[in-house]
Amino acid sequence: MARLYADEQYSYPVVEFLRALGQDVLTVQEAGKANQGIPDADVLVFATTENRAVITQNRKDFFRLHCIQPDRAGIFETVN
Repeated sequence: MARLYADEQYSYPVVEFLRALGQDVLTVQEAGKANQGIPDADVLVFATTENRAVITQNRKDFFRLHCIQPDRAGIFETVN
């Protein structure tokens, strides 16, 4: 089972689908108000602290962060 952290704009129906498959998915909204509207770098820090891989549709910004911050659980990008 994967431990995932869904970025703020990530599709909730996909989150529900992943959960139905047995994946452990936490959304930004479920993580609390302190996590909403924060910069992508902080999203990645929170996910890393929680030992979760980020799932996002924001390839550009998270690819840049991937190069800067290699010590993390992972980043998965999906395409519409």
